[in-house]
Amino acid sequence: MDDFDPAPETDGSHWPDDADTFDRVYDVALGLTTPTSGADVADMATCSPNAAKKHLDRLAEMGIVRADSAARPVRYERDDGYLQWQEASRIVRGLTTDEIVERVRELEAERARYEDRFDATNPDAVSVFDADHDAVHERMATVSDWKAIDRDVRLYELARQLAQNDGHLIRA
Repeated sequence: MDDFDPAPETDGSHWPDDADTFDRVYDVALGLTTPTSGADVADMATCSPNAAKKHLDRLAEMGIVRADSAARPVRYERDDGYLQWQEASRIVRGLTTDEIVERVRELEAERARYEDRFDATNPDAVSVFDADHDAVHERMATVSDWKAIDRDVRLYELARQLAQNDGHLIRA
């Protein structure tokens, strides 16, 4: 190890002993939901700011994070598109194309039931507070489930496209 890639501290660190600097920066980067400086990533990944920047720039080139180069200092945020593609690829590896198509049908039917129930096509259009106090929590959970169904429809539809195009989003 050198100054650029110091050994992680082992006193209470939650990182596995075999996690190298790239592994730690990658894990931290996948959790970045708001633009974050390389120095903050370095703190979370238990590495030097230079090492964090080197790996974050590499992850940006790979499309795993987005770098806001106009910000000073540069800020990094995970690219949710990468995670969605990765999750859809996992679905493709685990299910047949017919199973994926059937799952899309099931999810769309569930979504249609929510749309009928709330007489709306978008869960964001539903006010969870248009109910008595006891029903608000149930309504919040229901709308949350509806949003999860919407997300899964999009995810399985992406998986269907990948499965039907031999792992590509568009036909080669």
